[in-house]
Amino acid sequence: MKEIFNIFSRKKFPEKEKEKPKIVVDYREKNSLIIPELISLGFDVEVKELKVADYLVKGTAIERKTVSDFISSMKNRRLLKQLEELQQYESRLLIIEGIEEQEIYSEDFSEKGFGMHPNSVRGFLLSVLLNYRVPIIFTKNHEDTAKFISVLAKKETRESPLNATKKVRSIEEQAQYIIEGFPGIGPKTAKKLLKKFRTIKNVINASAEDLKKEIGKKADNILRIIEQKHY
Repeated sequence: MKEIFNIFSRKKFPEKEKEKPKIVVDYREKNSLIIPELISLGFDVEVKELKVADYLVKGTAIERKTVSDFISSMKNRRLLKQLEELQQYESRLLIIEGIEEQEIYSEDFSEKGFGMHPNSVRGFLLSVLLNYRVPIIFTKNHEDTAKFISVLAKKETRESPLNATKKVRSIEEQAQYIIEGFPGIGPKTAKKLLKKFRTIKNVINASAEDLKKEIGKKADNILRIIEQKHY
């Protein structure tokens, strides 16, 4: 007897393999323990050069710092530049990793040469939140960091800018950045000095009397660096 074809029967198709969520990681993070942790959690990790941020996850740019790296990059102002570059992304995060292993407000930093008072750290954290509008997440360790990233990666997709580049500072901003490199000299003082002396060369060549007239005791910080003999 001829088999009758049932047009109402449901044909079974092989299930399509679900695509793994993709996370883009800067190549400078390749030795971190976070990458193998993300892979073990089932993510597709692409390592490449990122001009801005350490991780790109669903349109969110993430800058990751260990506690010690956060303190050192805060002191040398490298983090300020990175925070400025993060502004190219509507969604951005700063992850400070390792608070379970190292105290972020510890006075020990002074003994190790970091020289950052706990209140200076607190003030900087407030600046990150209020001035740069970058949310901060504190994680216990690399596993905790990977779990935060994994939760973010499973959220709804968001378009990320394709033209994010290193921010190019204007000549005025570069000059201010250099003057701010002196200990105790913030943006306001740096602008005041440049407005008065016009050039970096004039600031450096200014007499102790002229500097102190403009910025008081802060002038000692500049003079100490300028007059310090090396080798």
